[in-house]
Amino acid sequence: INTKPLEEAVVSTQSTGRDLIKLLARSVPFEQAKRVLQDEITSDIIKIGNVTRNKERFVKRRQRLVGPNGNTLKALELLTECYIKVQGSTVAALGPYKGIKQVRNVVMDTMSNIHPIYNIKILMTKRELMKDPTLKNESWDRFLPQFKKKNVQTKKPKVQKTKKKYTPFPPPQQPSKVDLQLESGEYFLKEADKKQKKQVEKSEKQETKAAMKRKEKEQVFIAPAEEKINTKPIEADNTSVDIEALKKKLKDKNIKVAKKDS
Repeated sequence: INTKPLEEAVVSTQSTGRDLIKLLARSVPFEQAKRVLQDEITSDIIKIGNVTRNKERFVKRRQRLVGPNGNTLKALELLTECYIKVQGSTVAALGPYKGIKQVRNVVMDTMSNIHPIYNIKILMTKRELMKDPTLKNESWDRFLPQFKKKNVQTKKPKVQKTKKKYTPFPPPQQPSKVDLQLESGEYFLKEADKKQKKQVEKSEKQETKAAMKRKEKEQVFIAPAEEKINTKPIEADNTSVDIEALKKKLKDKNIKVAKKDS
């Protein structure tokens, strides 16, 4: 009795059952997940957590894959005829073999900092070209859009190092820590004296820092220098008034008024 077809059927049912459980574990609805039991329908769990180590970058790129209000994901589902579910650090895809392959390529490109809209445009053009039977055996490269990278990294200017003059003699040996302590006399001090010296130096540094901070705070309350206003004395009119002529004028006016009243 040939039991080979029976064994193959058992293996295939085990694998599809395992796929069904994996899809349900990744929040795929049962109505969609049960499609994996059909012929010519497969599933793929794409791991995207290890692509980028930076958490903020990972969240941005995953959101880019979903798109505003899930529009990018819906467009990808229509073009690939697959059901796609983005959950945590994995992307679950369910559909025909060809569509699953396209979904994997788009997801991995998106997580590698290539915007999904580029791949969606390529899929759209391919879909239109498939309708034309004359282009069946031709290359489609001339019809596909070519996208250039815009984020060109700027080269840093090279720092020119000045070459030192060659000397056969080695450089003079730098004094060690012990030599410096011997010169200053610190080497012969006791441990208590050393500690006290360090504390004094530390307190001096703290005092200088505190004084600097105090000055900075006091500068806020210092009034700014006022601008000098040029106040020139008003020059008096040099036009001299003839007082005698004015008296005579007023006298004539008074005489006229007296004559009128009489």
